[in-house]
Amino acid sequence: MAGTFRGAEVAHKDYDPHAIEPKWQAVWDEQRLYSVTEDDERPKKYVLEMFPYPSGDIHMGHVRNYSIGDVVARYFTMRGYNVLHPIGWDAFGLPAENAAIKSGTHPAEWTYANIDKQAASFKRMGFSYDWDRTVKTCDPEYYRWGQWIFLKFWERGLVERKSSPVNWCPSCKTVLANEQVIGEGVCWRCKSVVEKRELEQWFFKITAYAQELLDDLAKLPGWPERVKTMQANWIGRSEGAEVDFALCDAHGNPTEQRITVFTTRPDTLFGCTFFLLAPEHPLVDELVAGTEHEPAVRAVVEAAARESAIERESGEAKKLGAFTGRYVINPVNGEKVPVWVANYVLMEYGTGAVMAVPCGDQRDFEFARQYGLPVPPVVVAEDDPLLERLRGQKARVVDDVPWEAAYDGPGVMVQSGDFTGLPGGKGSAGVKAVTAWLEERRLGRPAVNFRLRDWLISRQRYWGNPIPAIHCERCGLVPVPEHDLPVMLPMDVDITKGETLADHPEFYEAECPRCGGPARRETDTMDTFTCSSWYYLRYCDARNDEEIFDPAKAAYWMPVDQYIGGIEHAILHLLYSRFFTKVFRDMGLVAFDEPFTNLLTQGMVKKDGETMSKSKGNVVAPEEMIAKFGADALRAYILFMAPPDKDLEWSQEGLEGIFRFLNRVWRYVWEVYEDAGSGARGGEAEALERERHRVIGKVTQDIERFQFNTALAAMMELLNAAGEYRRTVPQAARNGAVERAVARTLVLLLAPYVPHMAEELWREVIGEPESVHRQPWPEWDPELARSREVEYAVQVNGKVRGRVTLPADASAEEVEAAARALPKVAEIVAAGEVVKVVVVPGKLVSFVVRA
Repeated sequence: MAGTFRGAEVAHKDYDPHAIEPKWQAVWDEQRLYSVTEDDERPKKYVLEMFPYPSGDIHMGHVRNYSIGDVVARYFTMRGYNVLHPIGWDAFGLPAENAAIKSGTHPAEWTYANIDKQAASFKRMGFSYDWDRTVKTCDPEYYRWGQWIFLKFWERGLVERKSSPVNWCPSCKTVLANEQVIGEGVCWRCKSVVEKRELEQWFFKITAYAQELLDDLAKLPGWPERVKTMQANWIGRSEGAEVDFALCDAHGNPTEQRITVFTTRPDTLFGCTFFLLAPEHPLVDELVAGTEHEPAVRAVVEAAARESAIERESGEAKKLGAFTGRYVINPVNGEKVPVWVANYVLMEYGTGAVMAVPCGDQRDFEFARQYGLPVPPVVVAEDDPLLERLRGQKARVVDDVPWEAAYDGPGVMVQSGDFTGLPGGKGSAGVKAVTAWLEERRLGRPAVNFRLRDWLISRQRYWGNPIPAIHCERCGLVPVPEHDLPVMLPMDVDITKGETLADHPEFYEAECPRCGGPARRETDTMDTFTCSSWYYLRYCDARNDEEIFDPAKAAYWMPVDQYIGGIEHAILHLLYSRFFTKVFRDMGLVAFDEPFTNLLTQGMVKKDGETMSKSKGNVVAPEEMIAKFGADALRAYILFMAPPDKDLEWSQEGLEGIFRFLNRVWRYVWEVYEDAGSGARGGEAEALERERHRVIGKVTQDIERFQFNTALAAMMELLNAAGEYRRTVPQAARNGAVERAVARTLVLLLAPYVPHMAEELWREVIGEPESVHRQPWPEWDPELARSREVEYAVQVNGKVRGRVTLPADASAEEVEAAARALPKVAEIVAAGEVVKVVVVPGKLVSFVVRA
């Protein structure tokens, strides 16, 4: 019979999630079931989902991300691990300011209200968080340590303040990253036209760790290859040479001024027929000021300022250029090369200057065709007919190629002086020879270049972590002393009137910590990525008031064993977190190199083929589905409908199907514990017991490889087998011990997925006194599981022609051979030609036979 818990009413035979779920959430909270401490007697497991931004209530993407993490955390707890599973909020940022302006509320009021709303929803979903460790990045107790990190980075030479061309949004009044300028050069948030400005900015010198960040990707076998490739491309290591070009004066006479470029292909220097500067290059104004070329160059500069960096860099963008009227000298042949300004050259990459070799670079090729510039071949493929004409030619005899596109592959150097005839191409003998020649004459040198640039962290906005620096006319830039941290963000700034920290004298008027004279506090705040780059470490010791975290506690919990989040964070957040970890290691705070051992990037939730969004009007609110079906059903549905790394197409019919499945489980457990069989163990009972062992093994393996959908499907198969046993075997002949074992197994296997229902069944129906979430994971006998036999339907051209029964571990070849031996199948196969054979493990053999 059903048991009772703490005087509660006996569980009802009808599944009622709206009664069950709040009941157990209150019990878990009261018992602090998910609060953990360090325990050297048990292996640890740190499971973490990327923390949310509190922009409103949770959406289906949140449900999916956090349900995945909750299954993993609950599963490993049942496997005997000491599991840390915390939650917090990435709470600073411009959306709070925009919402405050729109609604007339303070960013803090908007942010904390949304945090409370999301926290209530997370608890309603039954997520197993250690709420004692919660952090909110807008709390002074948290951002104090972000300021401490800034000071420590400064001490280590990893902070720099310098002038830099930036994307400035006049509406948001802040700097934007290149990725935040979209379309026709507008702000991704407010769609205002973005301006280019030269501003003093704060940077973290992430480039000091560029090589290590690249090399250590090899230490992350638990990361998706796609993510590691994205990071490697973002870091962008290139080996080549720096080449110095002498600038000519207006009359064509060489000057002492040099412009250095980086190239991976010094073997193509003889094909450099024009020279390009980025529109933002500091030399541009100097070269054209007061000349006839100034208006055309200025038009290119202004047009480029209206384009995003991504557009300009893409090969599909329209290319704009203008001649400056000036020249540089090609160091390998002494030729004058015209200097142009082009919109597809970015100041952020390389030196902001490019030696254009149109025969070997597609963008240069298209630019040359557009502006009628020469395209002489200098590296020609072995099978190109042009090679016979040019083989051995040291001087330029061909000024154009009969090609439809540039060629950047391996080949033979032609029209290249004494280097003619050498192999050309990346890493070739020609590259090495030209580089050595340049180095010997001090015209160039071998070099390694990174696409990665230092991290611009300063933002000209209010709702962020204040930068702990003071400007003193006598002492210069002075760090805020550690004992004065945190620099408190004032709460009386009225951003609805356009106020910023720079308009707030009560904040910026300060005393210099060194000389005691009047000074001005820094009014920029930090990029919110600085808050999210170390939060996983603070969770290890979230209430520490004396230090950022206890290194011993971090050593116990870190690194994070399983990190879960969206692919959109594959580059910046993950790269910055890796950078912070390496600096902390060098500071002696941690002893490991990488913060996240394993990474899972989940897919999107879509409806009608489109990602859910308010702007598309296709949002399905989680609270509506919970009100209809309960949180457990929503959790199980979101995990069943697709593998976690694939996009999920929303279907309410699918959710209804999962709800029916949970009702079937509920009724089955009730029926077994009210009316279990009393018969001896027979063949049917042994088959059901084998199925139970098979499903335990299947679910275990599937959860550990994140195949949550197929694990649920296996549980459905066990329920089907158990139901068939009850229907076909008389009560007197049924084995009660096997039935109860199946019921207990189903509840235990489902516990990570549907924690409330599992708890109710375990404690109120099965009658166990302790939480299902503190039970050991069910054990299984692999040999017994493998001995199960499976029936295969055998089809020929879509029509079932018979069935064969084989061991579950039979190979596809064994299954096909048994199917071919069926008389009807053998007859059809003998009379025709087998075009295709498909074996669906455990279910079907399908032959396609052509007569």
